[in-house]
Amino acid sequence: MLLGRIAPLEGIGPEQLTIEGLLNRVRSCEFKEVIMATNPTLEGDGTALFISQQLGEFPVEITRLARGVTTGSVLEFANKEILADALSGRQKF
Repeated sequence: MLLGRIAPLEGIGPEQLTIEGLLNRVRSCEFKEVIMATNPTLEGDGTALFISQQLGEFPVEITRLARGVTTGSVLEFANKEILADALSGRQKF
């Protein structure tokens, strides 16, 4: 758990999060995968990108939770980013 997100406009950088602890765990254990579970926001995307770059030196698969249209929601209220995420992550029916 990171205990936050990178938010430069609020003065929150990587050093305020527990990213080093995550890197130490990956370094000391045999993980096959790290799943990014950050919020689908600009800050969440930036945090996930930063962490994936830090993990690049390790032989671990980096994945991200699926995003898109929420079950039970109405499509007419979805914005273009939600629809784009839903389309890019679509699966066979």
